[in-house]
Amino acid sequence: MDLEKLRSQIDTIDDQLTDLFTERMDLSKQIAGCKKDSGLGVMNVSREREVISRVTARAGAEMESYVRVLYQTIFEASRSYQTHLLAGDGEFARQIQQAIENTPSLFPTRGTVACQGVEGAYSQQACDKLFAMPNIMYFRHFEGVFQAVSSGLCQYGILPIENSSNGTVGEVYDLMRNYKFHIVRSIKLCVRHSLLAKKGVALKDITEIYSHEQAIGQCSQFLKGLKNVKINICENTAAAAKMVAESDRRDIAAISSVPCAHLYGLEVIEDKVQNNDNNYTRFICISKNLEIYPGANKISLMLSTSHRPGALYGLIAKFAVLGINLTKLESRPIPGSDFEFIFYFDLDASVLSPEVVTMLGELEASPELFVFLGNYAEVV
Repeated sequence: MDLEKLRSQIDTIDDQLTDLFTERMDLSKQIAGCKKDSGLGVMNVSREREVISRVTARAGAEMESYVRVLYQTIFEASRSYQTHLLAGDGEFARQIQQAIENTPSLFPTRGTVACQGVEGAYSQQACDKLFAMPNIMYFRHFEGVFQAVSSGLCQYGILPIENSSNGTVGEVYDLMRNYKFHIVRSIKLCVRHSLLAKKGVALKDITEIYSHEQAIGQCSQFLKGLKNVKINICENTAAAAKMVAESDRRDIAAISSVPCAHLYGLEVIEDKVQNNDNNYTRFICISKNLEIYPGANKISLMLSTSHRPGALYGLIAKFAVLGINLTKLESRPIPGSDFEFIFYFDLDASVLSPEVVTMLGELEASPELFVFLGNYAEVV
């Protein structure tokens, strides 16, 4: 039998599958009505397990795993449809609508903004790109930024969250679960690292280099080429430059930025020492209040799942059913737990979509951890 005839047969079967799926979803609609009248929840684990057992046995050993995946997807579609029918105007939807109505149409040009580090830090550079006239307050550690926003001392905070060549800023992700905040904007900043030292100092004179651990990771190839040079971690690249400038020693240097060289009176010994010229760090702008500005097209969530096989798959399937692109999935261990994790998701989506709000409302209503971190736009 030739290829076209085989494809024709598949087309016929696809038409039958579509008709049967539509019929099944219509029955799901009727079941949703029965559940509403009886006060039952959408999820019925025992019923799903019963169906999976029956259809996989019918499919046979060769097709068992494929049929399981198929029906898990069908279940997710059915649950999503029933939730949509039963949801109405939930509390989560009302919170989102209120935030949209209370948020100004333009992102602010000024505000009191918390940044980690000192003058010249990359966080400050990101802040200056987001705000035309910010009043910046500096904090030594990332937690200080979260605390300043949480307490109301600062309206906004700027935090690095990931780098294109050195990955996630794990400390920031670990702090996220300890504070209530919302992401209102993000920015990708092109980062160029340089080796800075006092005027007249040569590379051969350097015995110690100071910088933040992320910057050290981003410049690992350059650092590997240096002989007998000690690498020291400090809280910030700008703080490293300031320390070198204020020190009496002439054998130390800092991996920092060219603006910091000008700011602290240092010289650039080696320029562009990062591993990759296309080196970007993504910063988030956080606020205590939920603010959703026009053009917001990225959603960030913090979620946990039950400790059972297929739980994460079921969660991701909720996004897939709506055709939502998942751009980031980060897992962090829960301290004191037995291999349990919190998951951080970035989605290409908007809460202006009723289907997205319904899906998020369904996640909030589940017994697992759900934190809506924000719906925002990312700028470059």
